[in-house]
Amino acid sequence: MTVSNSDSEDNWFEAQHDFEAEEKSKTQLKREAEEKQKLATQLVEMSEANLTKMPLDDELLDAVLVARKINRKKDGYRRQLQFLGKLMRSRDTTPIEQAIMLLTNQHRMANAHFHYLETLRDNIITAGDSAIEEVLSEHPQLERQKLRQLQRKINKEQQQNKPPAGARELFKYLKASIEE
Repeated sequence: MTVSNSDSEDNWFEAQHDFEAEEKSKTQLKREAEEKQKLATQLVEMSEANLTKMPLDDELLDAVLVARKINRKKDGYRRQLQFLGKLMRSRDTTPIEQAIMLLTNQHRMANAHFHYLETLRDNIITAGDSAIEEVLSEHPQLERQKLRQLQRKINKEQQQNKPPAGARELFKYLKASIEE
């Protein structure tokens, strides 16, 4: 059985390609290390409640808690963050990244909902009955009479230059009645 020259060349190219795919450049390794360290910094700066929601093993959690205790202006803090990055390089951080993204998205969604409610309130204040009808078509669970009463109260307060208690009351009513 003879092996042709082209077959051995193909095998050599495949082996070379596989070797290059496995080996990462120094720049790529540094970039990944910096990303892991940024992730570690996010964990250290997280609130206690959010940190408990993260899928961390005991060793990683202990390292995060130690970093929180160290004065941020000292060199030990930087070394602890580097240590955290090193620990994270040996782990699959995908679940941690997904948990952080979920928390961030929840915050964004809550802000968007808040702004949506403010817009509804402002439209009711400025446009009156036509805006109330639009709001009721989108959210039939709201009470037309309550919205009109609050809108009249707001107009009265504005004419008398009183504080916007009615506007706050309308916002609270919308917030309680319209779920995120």
